[in-house]
Amino acid sequence: MQAVATHAREIGAATACAALSVPRASYYRRLKPPSPPNLAEARTRPARALCDHERQEVLAVLHNDQFVDKAPAEAHAMLMDEGRYLCSVRTMYRILDGEKEVRERRNQLRHPPYKKPELLATAPNQVWSWDITKLLGPVKWTYYYLYVILDIFSRYVVGWLLADRETAALANRLIAETIIRQGIEKGHLTIHADRGASMKSNPVAQLLADLGVTKSHSRPHVSDDNPFSESQFKTMKYRPEFPDRFGSIQDARAFCRVFFDWYNLEHRHSGIGYLTPEMVHCGLAKKVLEQRQIVLSEAFEKHPERFINRPPHPAALPKAVWINPPKKEERDIKLVP
Repeated sequence: MQAVATHAREIGAATACAALSVPRASYYRRLKPPSPPNLAEARTRPARALCDHERQEVLAVLHNDQFVDKAPAEAHAMLMDEGRYLCSVRTMYRILDGEKEVRERRNQLRHPPYKKPELLATAPNQVWSWDITKLLGPVKWTYYYLYVILDIFSRYVVGWLLADRETAALANRLIAETIIRQGIEKGHLTIHADRGASMKSNPVAQLLADLGVTKSHSRPHVSDDNPFSESQFKTMKYRPEFPDRFGSIQDARAFCRVFFDWYNLEHRHSGIGYLTPEMVHCGLAKKVLEQRQIVLSEAFEKHPERFINRPPHPAALPKAVWINPPKKEERDIKLVP
């Protein structure tokens, strides 16, 4: 800009700006910058504005017991029904905004905050997760209901049941039979579920209390508080052989028998070091991992140049499995024996 100003006296501002590739508007703006606004000058009050006394009257009316939980539009209508007009609805909002009171004013039930479930399993049969999913029947609006109980540490399906209806009685039967079959002692098991009708039913709650089982539920309207059951259902429904519809409940049961045998006995699960759920649930994981380590060590001895940085190790089995793990500091404290 200084070079433009120097040459402008001799060859003119337009020529100097063009030669130096400087926009003329920028040059002239630099010569006479706009004056800053006068912040000290107070904005004049419009003639139709409410005076301070009237504003306080409106605020007092909105604060009294009759209107304290009413929206301004509702309060405005009620005042007109009483033969009173104080101001417009917009002015009421403007006055409340000046007092930082524009918020939910209606008298509504406010639900208490639900505590996030934090469940820890360090071995099988400590925490189970159960849920119910629908399987499509042969025609529209027909469903079969699949009840599945899953151990979150081993991912082993400890119990399942397929029925043509969803009832608390069927859930009771499945839970009771599974607990007996797994030999669960009182006070050693937590069962987690979402907030479905069967999950929160009194018969199920009474059964768990009688068996000494701790119950846990997902928070309302939270989709990821029961991730293990949802993941297992996705594995089932994304199998290539999973049909669009089942021809009958017998067909559905036949499919489930084959699927759960495959899931428990053959499926290598990434969350448990690519072991099968049966290996982890039945205590075979250590032996299998030792055998994998032998194979990897032999491969390393033959061709160490093919392994960068360090000798290979098989994927490890997690020492702890959480539903909603806490912060790392709290998690380490809870894992200390």
